[in-house]
Amino acid sequence: MPDIKQQTENLDASQKLAIIRHSVSHIMAQAVTRLFPGTKVAIGPSIENGFYYDFLLPRPIVAEDLPAIEAEMKKIIDSRQDFAQVTVSRDEALRRFAAEEFKTELINELAANEEITIYENLNAEGKTEWADLCRGPHVANTREINSAAFKLQSIAGAYWRGDENRPMLTRIYGTAWETPKDLKAYLAFLEEVEKRDHRRVGKEMDLYSIHEEAGAGLIYWHPNGGRMRVAIEDFWRQEHYRNGYEILYTPHIGKSWLWETSGHLGFYKGNMYSPMEIDNQDYIIKPMNCPFHIMIYKNKGRSYRELPLRWAELGTVYRYERSGVLHGLLRVRGFTQDDAHIFCTPDQMESEILEVLRFSLSLWKVFGFTDIKAYLATKPKESVGEQSRWDAALESLRKAVEAEGLAYEIDEGGGAFYGPKIDLKIKDALGREWQMTTIQFDFNEPERFDMTFVDADGQHKRPYMVHRALLGSLERFFGVLIEHFGGAFPVWIAPEQIAVIPVAESFNDYAKKIAAELKTRDLRVTAELDDGRLNAKIRDCQTRKIPYMLVVGQREADEGTVSIRLRDGKQLPAMKIAEFADYAVKKAESRDLDL
Repeated sequence: MPDIKQQTENLDASQKLAIIRHSVSHIMAQAVTRLFPGTKVAIGPSIENGFYYDFLLPRPIVAEDLPAIEAEMKKIIDSRQDFAQVTVSRDEALRRFAAEEFKTELINELAANEEITIYENLNAEGKTEWADLCRGPHVANTREINSAAFKLQSIAGAYWRGDENRPMLTRIYGTAWETPKDLKAYLAFLEEVEKRDHRRVGKEMDLYSIHEEAGAGLIYWHPNGGRMRVAIEDFWRQEHYRNGYEILYTPHIGKSWLWETSGHLGFYKGNMYSPMEIDNQDYIIKPMNCPFHIMIYKNKGRSYRELPLRWAELGTVYRYERSGVLHGLLRVRGFTQDDAHIFCTPDQMESEILEVLRFSLSLWKVFGFTDIKAYLATKPKESVGEQSRWDAALESLRKAVEAEGLAYEIDEGGGAFYGPKIDLKIKDALGREWQMTTIQFDFNEPERFDMTFVDADGQHKRPYMVHRALLGSLERFFGVLIEHFGGAFPVWIAPEQIAVIPVAESFNDYAKKIAAELKTRDLRVTAELDDGRLNAKIRDCQTRKIPYMLVVGQREADEGTVSIRLRDGKQLPAMKIAEFADYAVKKAESRDLDL
């Protein structure tokens, strides 16, 4: 019998934690089969921050069942059971799991010469209490697990092996840590994640909505969300013009030959909507903008003197996503890419890649994201183009990343089918990593669309093409932004920047006067003129995360001033109306992250 202790020596902290979680998943399965006789067990791996196990249960279980399962798990842990690894033959494995249809299926799919191992949970007398088909590793004994450092979290449905034509199983999720202190910290983190959830905050602040009855995965932007989007888009356009881009607008549909030529129909068809017939020809609602930008490039002959061409578009595209993966603003079917394509000579490629990366980092800094890591994605199995071109392009991407001093990793096989790419992942206020910017090299489409330019020697040559999206999509970026700030946005993008709150109805006219003056300075301001109590109005404005609340009464009316309360409850010194307007405008125009 292998020594489990030897298997787990020399592991780092994350590996040891993964082993604890995998072991707790087995303990959970043991507890479930005790409590619910007749349960069929599927798979139960450790995952990031926890574990899960899938079951076919004799009866449905609900959240109210979880405490009983937890209590049974603690009994198992406290009984100090050994985990024992046993190597068996295929016949022995099939015999032992003859009643477990899911295990039998997995065993039958193993290669003839593949080693089969089972992990057994042994009681104090050395008898097998429970066993599972598993490669391990696991802890040597349940005493290595702190019975106060795990928690079952939720129940979900999951098709066996992710196939909607196979049985629907019950999945129980949990989390496990080395110490109760670690568990407590993680649960506190989850509470903060819940408070910042963009779906919750978006509803509280009336930013957007999704209407399943009208179409899943499609976003309806409300006036407040619209104000934010306009502020972000205006900034985006301004920065693109400053960085040498021109802005394009292209159609939402096109003939299918565009995507046949680009190669997307061959590599991406499963995420494209079905064609519609118009004038006896197939049209497709666009899943990406690049073929349209290429059409504009080919509208006339191009000279090397024109290059590089930097063309950007806030282009709305539509991609099919299965309903099970749709998630608020983060995974949708219709979204607006902050898209751009750069057409350049081979000699310009390196400097253009570097410039795009610099531009991207400067944008993220404005929005308050500075913890950024790059991932260099290499050639996937399904791809086009000569290896030498892939190598040269990847080297250009690597040089750009190193020139900016970014930490990076190699993402083997993660490139697009048409070329390697840089993906930038940002960390938000809670330390979570999000993949946002992508900079993709393409030597496929210039060939397929027969794109050329006339070089200094008078010869027609191929331009190089770079695809890039800096914020990714406005919808997904908006979701990340909401959760990063928890809805407490910087003044320049806050949907409501200022609320004027009279202490009594008799000061409504003064409040309206202040609001009118501030609006002339292009500030987003509301006057809270309903007949509610002052404290209730302030609480409502705090819920709406309004940066500045101007409370006005007799003293302020007499002196022509405003009393300034910040959304976090702090106070600024009283100011004259014009003085405060200057202050707020400066904060907005400077895009200051602080109030």
